[in-house]
Amino acid sequence: MTVRARERDGRPSRERILDEVMTAVAEHGLAELTMASLGRRLGMSGGHILYYFGSKDRIFLEALRWSEGRLADERRALLARRVTADRKLDQFLGLYLPLGPRDPRWTLWIELWARTPADEALREPQDELDAGWQDDLAALLERGVRQGRFTPHDTAAAAAQLLALLDGLSTRVVLGLRGADRESALEHARDAARSLVPRA
Repeated sequence: MTVRARERDGRPSRERILDEVMTAVAEHGLAELTMASLGRRLGMSGGHILYYFGSKDRIFLEALRWSEGRLADERRALLARRVTADRKLDQFLGLYLPLGPRDPRWTLWIELWARTPADEALREPQDELDAGWQDDLAALLERGVRQGRFTPHDTAAAAAQLLALLDGLSTRVVLGLRGADRESALEHARDAARSLVPRA
């Protein structure tokens, strides 16, 4: 595979490396992602990749942060749209859920969640990423209350409950469990949203 983006010194750019991590995870899952195989995809040694990132966990975390940064931009654009709050909520649900089995973003989330109890350094950045989703969803719900689209409610609690449910649905989709797919997850999420955030 040719390297499309390189720094001046000939090494692949940080963004190119992180993009390749996400592509490799989508294609083969985490089990087959080694530094050697990633290095071959990028035209550099696995040792050089580890030198710049420090560890495999750090590469996973940085790839997740990079992916989540792009989604944060999409969330900001969503919140700024001139559509009703209930339409924004539906779009938010679609943005949060995985695209399907082995969605690379969600595969990385699951892997890092599993490692967090043994590595405190992973917890804080994951908490920050989670907080971005929580804060934006609570703001969306609060705006809906102000617009008279949703009935008054504890929007922070509703956001936390809805995100917890979305995490469970997303995990089932990513793992490819029987009966779990994006469309059914989205329908379950919509049902939960109507229950947790009653329409006015």
